[in-house]
Amino acid sequence: MLFALFLSALTSATILPGTSEAALGAMVAAGDHAIWLLVAIATLGNVLGSIINWGLGLYVDHFKDRRWFPVSPDALDRASHWFGKYGLWSLLLAWLPVIGDPLTLFAGVMRVRFIPFLILVTIGKAARYAMIAGGTAWLGSLF
Repeated sequence: MLFALFLSALTSATILPGTSEAALGAMVAAGDHAIWLLVAIATLGNVLGSIINWGLGLYVDHFKDRRWFPVSPDALDRASHWFGKYGLWSLLLAWLPVIGDPLTLFAGVMRVRFIPFLILVTIGKAARYAMIAGGTAWLGSLF
């Protein structure tokens, strides 16, 4: 079950569709595991997916015309705009739907150093999962 959460979070940050928020919420509601563990596993999987995107970004010129490439030209342009406007700090928003994955890819294109990338992406994604888990637990306590 924990591995399924990890895979869901990983795929949610890559080309493959994932439903990590729903998986996390369901596992928190089930109450079979500590919330901190679930948040850590979801964060780890999602950050790993973002690292894959960052790595692809390093070689985007070689892959951007391939059919399997995870980001459309329009999404790449939007991420480029965000990244140009807000710079490195925009990576705190890597958890956002639609624009988050292209941001992590564009960080690779822009040759953002790995450690700052890892720190900022992890902060944003961990905060999102902590809020989802906390909200689920709070709602569960009401019923």
